[in-house]
Amino acid sequence: MPSDTQRVNDAERDGLVRRVFLRLLTALGGVLALFMLRHRTTAQGLHVHRPKLPSVDKKPTHLWGMVIDLDKCTGCNACVVACAVENNVMLGDPKLAEEGRVIRWVHLLPFIEGEYPHVRERLLPLHCQHCDRPPCIYVCPVNATYKNPEGLVAQIYPRCIGCRYCVNNCPYTCKFFNWWEPDFPQPLRQGFNPDVSVRPKGVTEKCSFCHHRLQKVKEQAKAEERELKPGDYMPACAEACPAKAIYFGDLNDPESEVSRLARSRRAFRLLEDLGTHPKVIYLTEG
Repeated sequence: MPSDTQRVNDAERDGLVRRVFLRLLTALGGVLALFMLRHRTTAQGLHVHRPKLPSVDKKPTHLWGMVIDLDKCTGCNACVVACAVENNVMLGDPKLAEEGRVIRWVHLLPFIEGEYPHVRERLLPLHCQHCDRPPCIYVCPVNATYKNPEGLVAQIYPRCIGCRYCVNNCPYTCKFFNWWEPDFPQPLRQGFNPDVSVRPKGVTEKCSFCHHRLQKVKEQAKAEERELKPGDYMPACAEACPAKAIYFGDLNDPESEVSRLARSRRAFRLLEDLGTHPKVIYLTEG
């Protein structure tokens, strides 16, 4: 009769054989499923969507962009407040502000120059740059963020799974993850913008150039049987700026003011060497 040691060795060997067999069977099943999916996809003329590198040479009808004149900007924060009100952005509280976790789709980036007592602070309004080659869209596993044909980098909140890959891949730190349930004290709830959904906990949000406004003016222009006119579409930040430091319009229209300013000698883009081709252009101070 086999000894206890031999029976143990036989049992271990049998267990190892079963595990190897199951792993091979699982791998074979995966290969077979992939083959069937590809065969079925080809037979039905369907294609699995994969993000492609957008071409900067292909010009759509409109290409929306923004120019910010730093010589005019006074750092008054009117653009920040207007954006928050227009897009139902949660207020936050002093604790979140101290931790740097308050969500603001537009924020003023401070630059400190000089040494005490000769110190100067400059403020640079920072939006989502709506890049022509946005790094965020290539890492999203569910295509919850994408670039639409008019150059706007959009966000589909119900599709977002909260992985935060896009947040980490944005070189401008202009994407924000919503860690908490939205909390708006009364009577602020009565002032919600009905055109913008309130983002739930666990999704990424960002500046959209007030895309809902574009949808409204498109519908109005269609009802009036006309094309969009310059000035029809204007984000809340540009509309509210008291110093008129923010210009917005169609970069594809060479006669538009935003297109003319984008060709100015004073024009520059943030982190141009990354090749993201931002559509937010800044004008240097005079």
